[in-house]
Amino acid sequence: MNPIRIYRNLLVLIFSLLVFTFLPAQIRLSALGGIQSSNFIEKNSIPGYDTARGNYFSPNTGFELGVLAEIPFGKYNLYLQPGILYSSKGNQFQRYYDSSVYQTDTLYNQNTLNLNYVEIPLYLTWKLSLSKDQKNHFFISAGPYFAFIYSANQSYQNRVLQYNSSNYIYQSGTEDLPVGLGPQKYKTYDIGLVAKAGFEFGNVFISAYFNRGLTNAYTALYPSSFHNQVFGGSFGIWLNNPKPVSEPPKDSDNDGTPDQDDSCRTIPGPPRWHGCPIPDSDHDGINDEEDSCKTVPGLIRYHGCPIPDTDKDGVNDEEDSCKTVPGPARYHGCPIPDRDNDGVNDELDKCPDQPGPAENQGCPVVKASINKRAQLVAANIMFDINSTRLTEGSYPPIKELADSLKANPDLDLVIEGHTDDVGNPAYNQKLSINRAETVKKVLIKLGISASRIQTKGYGDFRPVATNDNAEGRAKNRRVVFVFQLKNR
Repeated sequence: MNPIRIYRNLLVLIFSLLVFTFLPAQIRLSALGGIQSSNFIEKNSIPGYDTARGNYFSPNTGFELGVLAEIPFGKYNLYLQPGILYSSKGNQFQRYYDSSVYQTDTLYNQNTLNLNYVEIPLYLTWKLSLSKDQKNHFFISAGPYFAFIYSANQSYQNRVLQYNSSNYIYQSGTEDLPVGLGPQKYKTYDIGLVAKAGFEFGNVFISAYFNRGLTNAYTALYPSSFHNQVFGGSFGIWLNNPKPVSEPPKDSDNDGTPDQDDSCRTIPGPPRWHGCPIPDSDHDGINDEEDSCKTVPGLIRYHGCPIPDTDKDGVNDEEDSCKTVPGPARYHGCPIPDRDNDGVNDELDKCPDQPGPAENQGCPVVKASINKRAQLVAANIMFDINSTRLTEGSYPPIKELADSLKANPDLDLVIEGHTDDVGNPAYNQKLSINRAETVKKVLIKLGISASRIQTKGYGDFRPVATNDNAEGRAKNRRVVFVFQLKNR
């Protein structure tokens, strides 16, 4: 298959793709053409080459014709400008031979090399605005190009000596040149760099350009290199004006909801809440969409709910040492202790280490028989009138009292002294305490520890009978014994 035909079809396909890719994107397209001076520069190490042949080569005049697209590229007035162009390149060889100097059968020889390429430049262009309406610009562009040879031929004209004659004849014609890989063939592609600068006036632009190939465009039989080089000028017209890019709707808080639809323009929020933050009804920092207790403040680790309080004692489970049994905060959520397990907590228990009923404030109850006996004993203890001295008949009852204390080591004794109202109240008060102390001293002598006996004097302030007659006053002159448990 003919390689040139393959490349022609390929270029048509590339051109079509460019057009159908750019148009929907509203990219600007232009048609342009220009005149150019091209050269096919040869470098080799053959001695005397420049003198004998190289100096007779000159540029060839050609043209370029094609389309160019323009794509905005970021900021700073930069644009990408890919294109597809038909470009004629080559050079010209021309030499006159002086027959008086050279013995030759050729008087004149001219060969014009025509290399026709389909070229795809890719410019990066910067524009400088020259007018307030942004329609006039100075621009400068540079970038690579990729070229595929479309055809290669050589035209010639010469005057040569006619065979077996002394006459010179004129000859001319055109011949195709081989294209492909291998010796004495022009390569099917060329890669190089191109730069241009010019002015844009509305939809019209003019520019000057220069390009040079970087690849070796011809394979000779000797060590050498051949490169295309072009100077030219072009004129172009933009065929369309892209639709102006509409300004995106203002979004002050950058939340994706335009201000016109945003109920909270300065605070970001999702569109489903009209641009406002997701509500937090209980103000606990956890939005309602993630809060399992929307109306009660809580913590993230409990999905917006308060820390649980399993036993409903007001102490949350994280601080409650007894999560399933109610108790006050001062005991870390545990019940108030009850050391003696009598059902009366230690804060209400007057005897926290001795079991006792609640009606006795948690203290053990002294047996009624003991207190009753104590009162009988107290009735038999007498004092001389207006004295702290015991009567002789008082000592046996006191001995019985001492025996009761010895038999009940868990009991202490309170001795209360009382008088009638005869005499001065202050004197009576002192007399009552002294009588109680007298009984205490006797009990101590009988082996009872002083620490177990407490004395109190009430004078004539707690009568049990009237003081208006002798019988009543006798009842008021008394001692009272009260047994109580220790530590009360």
